[in-house]
Amino acid sequence: MSLRARLIAASCLVALVALVSAGVATYALFSSSQLRQIDDSLQRSHEPIEQAVDQGGADLQRSIEQVAPGLFVALLDPSGDVQLAIPAREPGHKPVIADMTEMTELTLPADVSGRDLPDVPTFSTQRSTDGIADIRLRTSRLADGSILVVGLSLHESQESRRHLIIIEAIVAAAALLVAGLIAWALVNIGLRPLRRVEQTALLIAAGGDLDQEVPGADDSTEVGRLAGALNTMLDRIRQAFTKRDETEQALRSSEEQMRRFVADVSHELRTPLAAVTAYTELFERGARDRPEDLERALRGIALESERMRELVEELLLLAHLDEGRPLMRAHVDLNEVVVDAMTAARAVSPEWPINLRVRDVVIVDGDSSRLRQVVDNLLANVRTHTPAGTSTSIELQIDDADGVMTISDNGPGMSAEQAEHVFERFFRVDPSRSRSSGGAGLGMAIVHALVTAHGGTIRLHTAPGKGVTIVIRLPLAPLQTAVGAVR
Repeated sequence: MSLRARLIAASCLVALVALVSAGVATYALFSSSQLRQIDDSLQRSHEPIEQAVDQGGADLQRSIEQVAPGLFVALLDPSGDVQLAIPAREPGHKPVIADMTEMTELTLPADVSGRDLPDVPTFSTQRSTDGIADIRLRTSRLADGSILVVGLSLHESQESRRHLIIIEAIVAAAALLVAGLIAWALVNIGLRPLRRVEQTALLIAAGGDLDQEVPGADDSTEVGRLAGALNTMLDRIRQAFTKRDETEQALRSSEEQMRRFVADVSHELRTPLAAVTAYTELFERGARDRPEDLERALRGIALESERMRELVEELLLLAHLDEGRPLMRAHVDLNEVVVDAMTAARAVSPEWPINLRVRDVVIVDGDSSRLRQVVDNLLANVRTHTPAGTSTSIELQIDDADGVMTISDNGPGMSAEQAEHVFERFFRVDPSRSRSSGGAGLGMAIVHALVTAHGGTIRLHTAPGKGVTIVIRLPLAPLQTAVGAVR
């Protein structure tokens, strides 16, 4: 079934349910209203009938027929025996109750003796003996204990209800037909934008032109949102193709970087391995018998082994960070970390003075040893690439929800090209990769990876002759964040 047919059918079904519900409610209210009116009429007729019974007389039936014409009236003694019965009559019909033997069963909803009747009047509906219509009865006990039953035929009421059902059925059928025609017209009008979307989609599928736009994008309508979603999809497809081209270019560039990376690792490992091999050959050629040569060979092997160990550990650390392995998390006082790193740096190289300025107490969530490694690497980088006497300043402060550590030196600085690659692995300012001008070129790459793993950012500002300034921002610990917000 097409969408148009389903929408029209759904509209007609909703209209049918509404019409049936309204019809049922109308019928129920009308029937209830009629029954209340009949009960009120019986209640009003009871008093004059009771007065006629109290007055008695030779012709009691005639007196009752005069005050309650057409009503069914029955008078029973306290034991339930019939004293008087006046059948209900309707124009053109025989009496509603013709068989006097069935009258007591008809008029007594309680025990025949009447002992179970309540003191208040009761109303009930029963089938008349002629089967023409139901009869509505009011049963009550008189002061002398006798039982008075007053009834009214429901024939006219039932006829009016049948007419109401016929009228409601005709009106519902006409309304349903009109609703179907209106739904057909509105659905056709509403589906016009969808047909335009369909035509545009077919053109795009046939020609492969992704630069086309689906018309009718509008957030206020469902079809408009569909058109907007298709336009968004087309835009993302275009972006995907563009990104694919960029990815292919990046893969080619990554291939080159991988070759350079492998070459750098090979170079870094080849040198200490060659040195260990040379010291081993020296040992085999007789150094074992000469104490001074033996000591030199063993010391050289130990130094080169330590160099290889450090290189492997740095590579493993970077590999773990690349895998996203979680770091240890605890509240870390960044001020204490910086003071410990400064103390160690001053002991190792007092020729490079370091100054500390603490504006705020900075508490972050992180790994204390890894944050210490960040500061150690940055200070070691200053010692490696600046002449003796170069001063370094460290400043700690809070900026909104971040702790900020700024490390600046007054050294020779770097060029823009060097600054662009400073956080790359195995990048060396000295392309000759001399051991005297630096390590393996992994220190700054580790700093960048550790700061990123802590959810922070690192920025480098430099220019030739103007030194280097590194700004590290780390998220504050939750308690420290609240304190910063108060400040």
